[in-house]
Amino acid sequence: MGLRGLFLGRAAAITAAALCLAAAEPADSPVNVPEPPGLYTGPQRGYTPPTLKGAHVVDGAAVAEMIAGPDKPVLIDVAPRERKPANFPEGRLWLPVHPSIPGAVWLPNAGAAPLPPEREVLFFNRVEQLTGGDKGKPIVVFCHVECWGSWNAGKRLVDKGYTAVNWFPLGVEGWQDFHETRNLTEDPEWKQAGGP
Repeated sequence: MGLRGLFLGRAAAITAAALCLAAAEPADSPVNVPEPPGLYTGPQRGYTPPTLKGAHVVDGAAVAEMIAGPDKPVLIDVAPRERKPANFPEGRLWLPVHPSIPGAVWLPNAGAAPLPPEREVLFFNRVEQLTGGDKGKPIVVFCHVECWGSWNAGKRLVDKGYTAVNWFPLGVEGWQDFHETRNLTEDPEWKQAGGP
């Protein structure tokens, strides 16, 4: 076998290996997750699509730039509340903290699907209050990395006619890699209404 044959043999082997790796990639890998036609009703934690039709997908630098700009966005954190571990010692004080982007409003589980109708109405009412009724006001929705809750919250807003929705899929973890966080308490109106 000459040099040319050796080269062609190696090239074919590399191509075959690449094809095998591509075929072996799991169907639910981050590259392959398609947008569902409506809200996602599966587990809230897991790979999400790389897109959200009608919204901008942003990273931490873009969020920081928006916060520093003249038209500050409404920051909506929809991460679920921490659950008390089943084996937590009896009589011990349970004080969970929720680190988030400073200035965010925390509406735990507002990205759940399905969301009880009264909670969905409250979600839209709170967003309307926070934006001053301006559907063109920039909004950033987020929770944790690989969290469908923020995708669903963004989808709800897009479907409701909000035109400046920004989805931050890296969430709190993506923010705290380069920025300070602040512990948040749950939005009082959201908490008072109860629910998920």
